[in-house]
Amino acid sequence: MDPVIVVGAGPVGLTLALSLARHSVPTVVLDEGPGKDEQRPARTVVLREDTAGLVERLAGHSFGDAHTGARWTGWRSMRRKQVVRELTFSDELPSPLHLPQHVLTGALRDAIADEHLVKVAVESKLDALEQDASGLTAHTRGPKDTWWRGSYLVGCDGPRSTVRKLLDVRFPGRTAVERHAVAALRTELPWAGEALLHRSPPWRDAGAEVTGRPLADGGWRIDWLLPPRGELVTPDALVARIRETLAGWCGGTTPSYELLDTGVHTVHHRLARRWRVGRAFLAGDAAHLLGALGTQGLDEGLRDADNLAWKLALAWHHGPRPALLDSYQAERRAVVAARLRAADQVLPMLRGGKGLRAYVPGSARSQDALLMDGHVGSGQLGTPATYADSPLAPESSDSVVRLDTAPGGPVTDVGVTAPDGSFVRLRDRLGRGRLLVVLVAPGTVVWERRHWVTAGVMPRLAAAVAALPHPAELLVAEAYPSAAAHTVLLVRPDGHLVTALGGVRPAELYAAAEAALGVAAAEARRRKPGGGPEADGASTAGADGPSRSASAGGPSGSAAADGTSSSADTTPNKAPKAAPTSGKGDAEAPGVPPGSDRPTG
Repeated sequence: MDPVIVVGAGPVGLTLALSLARHSVPTVVLDEGPGKDEQRPARTVVLREDTAGLVERLAGHSFGDAHTGARWTGWRSMRRKQVVRELTFSDELPSPLHLPQHVLTGALRDAIADEHLVKVAVESKLDALEQDASGLTAHTRGPKDTWWRGSYLVGCDGPRSTVRKLLDVRFPGRTAVERHAVAALRTELPWAGEALLHRSPPWRDAGAEVTGRPLADGGWRIDWLLPPRGELVTPDALVARIRETLAGWCGGTTPSYELLDTGVHTVHHRLARRWRVGRAFLAGDAAHLLGALGTQGLDEGLRDADNLAWKLALAWHHGPRPALLDSYQAERRAVVAARLRAADQVLPMLRGGKGLRAYVPGSARSQDALLMDGHVGSGQLGTPATYADSPLAPESSDSVVRLDTAPGGPVTDVGVTAPDGSFVRLRDRLGRGRLLVVLVAPGTVVWERRHWVTAGVMPRLAAAVAALPHPAELLVAEAYPSAAAHTVLLVRPDGHLVTALGGVRPAELYAAAEAALGVAAAEARRRKPGGGPEADGASTAGADGPSRSASAGGPSGSAAADGTSSSADTTPNKAPKAAPTSGKGDAEAPGVPPGSDRPTG
């Protein structure tokens, strides 16, 4: 099989490549740049607990130390001079991870350098793409014009995605929803380690809202909400804002500070019409732009990569799975669309001035709580979404039990006993291509594994797990939130709950596994009039057949001609002519943004 081609070497593309490598799938990453990232301390990312855990597993180390990333101790919300709400982060309310994007990207690049299944091609800009029944042919220009042959292709190439344009996918939405002046600096503030949302600050020219978020090594990122109509942010005006804000927070005297970086962060709301066209997919900023009211665009992009990686791996190893691959768009696009709708509905209320507060008592406090929840990853604007309406959801039955984790939601990271008897965290077992079956068995932690592994329901459950239609790992948990003893959880490779059963139910566990793998959806499609493999292929541009080539390119461009090659390596070759394109390009409105969260100053 040909490798998967990943277009774009940002955090989403690198995360996807590493995730596929963990599933034993080779990838080629087409990097338009030189393979190094510009260091911009003002361009930072905020990741929820589970996405932070994902990149830490892939990078092989933690980002929460004093020099790489900050995990906040708390969050406070202020209006004028009053503190209206405070939160303290704990095990029950995990702190988000805040770090510069170049730190995250650099760690992922370092991990890829040690991964033999990932090849990064620098200075390789995609300019043509063509699909056929057995794979894709891509052409890049740079120091050398190069042909690439792949089994699948994922466009992680940002807001101006070339992949999206070549697939002729529209990208409608709203431009410049909000603008923020941004500064990264090093100083001491009264709230060491705590993030701050300050609305209507009392000092002159403060604007409507200021946010201060700690970074590692004594750093801070400060954002000022700008007026909706094009205020020019000059260097002198930004320095004045910095001094005035620091003085307002520090009792009237500006503390000493070191200015590290500045910029302007412009928020856009856009959503691609389609996320899959045949064997080509979109992920990250190529598929969606969002970032207002605490919603983190990169966090959602990493969830795209996590959702898609295990599905592509199954198709790569086991052949065409149209229903499973279709579920990527069905799940992820629905989640992002819901976030955009929520932000668009709430934004006029939050930015509407005093008119609304005059008619709705207590609405100002509710708005502060809504904004704060969005920033910390909870509430209407911040809670990680579930795939409740996923086409991979199994049918309900009387054996299904309700938990605090809804079906399709991310599982809670509890301690579990692994098959070898070691005690690990549940999320440590994710990303390995296996289904996870978790038995809730109170009391097992006080006994050696050899005493209970052959007792009670364990033998029957072990036999049921061994008979599943896909490799699965049996884990045992002392407890799981709201789960009774002998509850059995089935978890997808990306950490989302498939179902929870009351007791050992082999037939229902098997049916739920088939549903999670897309087998049930495929069978239902075939039973429809006009269904069958041909209908499946037509629904995805007929591009799910097995590949006939085993290399990234062919001698003298032969891979581009017929998809075959006698070579077994991944070395590209120069082609004598440009590759054909698969579409006329995307007809976008003027002013499509250059980026959703890159400060430019």
